[in-house]
Amino acid sequence: MNKPTTGDFNKTAGWLDWYDGPSTPRFRLPPGSVDAHCHVFGPGAEFPYAPERKYTPCDASKARLFALRDQLGFARNVIVQATCHGADNRALVDALQASGGLARGVATVRRSVTDDELQALHTAGVRGVRFNFVKRLVDFTPKDELMEIAGRIAQLGWHVVIYFEAVDLPELWDFFTALPTTVVVDHMGRPDVSQGVDSAEFALFLKFMREHANVWSKVSCPERLSVSGPPALNGERAAYRDVVPFARRVVEQFPDRVLWGTDWPHPNLKHHMPDDGLLVDFIPHIAPTAQLQQKLLVDNPMRLYWPEET
Repeated sequence: MNKPTTGDFNKTAGWLDWYDGPSTPRFRLPPGSVDAHCHVFGPGAEFPYAPERKYTPCDASKARLFALRDQLGFARNVIVQATCHGADNRALVDALQASGGLARGVATVRRSVTDDELQALHTAGVRGVRFNFVKRLVDFTPKDELMEIAGRIAQLGWHVVIYFEAVDLPELWDFFTALPTTVVVDHMGRPDVSQGVDSAEFALFLKFMREHANVWSKVSCPERLSVSGPPALNGERAAYRDVVPFARRVVEQFPDRVLWGTDWPHPNLKHHMPDDGLLVDFIPHIAPTAQLQQKLLVDNPMRLYWPEET
């Protein structure tokens, strides 16, 4: 069924809507598991999309997100500000406030943000900011502005989430390693899996994590990284096999600094929209033991986002 975009907005041509009726995962998540990377979109009539956005999605409400959380067996969410909302964090804050303490957030802020605004975000449940370096998704922000923001949010105990393409890591290395906070990399820095897990490109990413104990990684979004699949559709419980060696290596080498999330509602996918239940069944392929699963899904996200409960 075609999902609507409410308000005075027209959905981007060819937009792939989130998957309706996801299957129930065969993999039983450990109690207290956290979906550590997901989004809300609008609804546009209530929370308008940003004028500077590069895409216009279908609406993906907090109610839908929380229903998916419950169906898949997660206990909590970390909601990441979507680029289609720019630095207007109202939809994010609304979802956090409706979660009953079961969601934390990662916001997008500008240099002009006031201390009072940062404190209000903190009170709502925000614990990090996202710096996006994927050129097709956002306009360039000067690094001095980002470093200034990082210094300010460090005082709140927040962290910085960075999103970039693997090919850009050498150019961004000095900036990333100068950040004064915990740094969380989205989706393993988007490696080119066609080069193989022993490529020089991926070795540099592993070196980045090995040499900097403040760097964490999300081992999520195999549906974005896979070249040969198979996709998480039609009952496929061993999906995206070409991504498994990459994520498994990160999980096994850095078990205390990894996170996993669904990435629902999967913005800007081009080829297929995965069944989120089958995505959950990807997890035991990359974290094959109960101990690794507990760290990836419970201990690590709780330590980062709910330290007062650990």
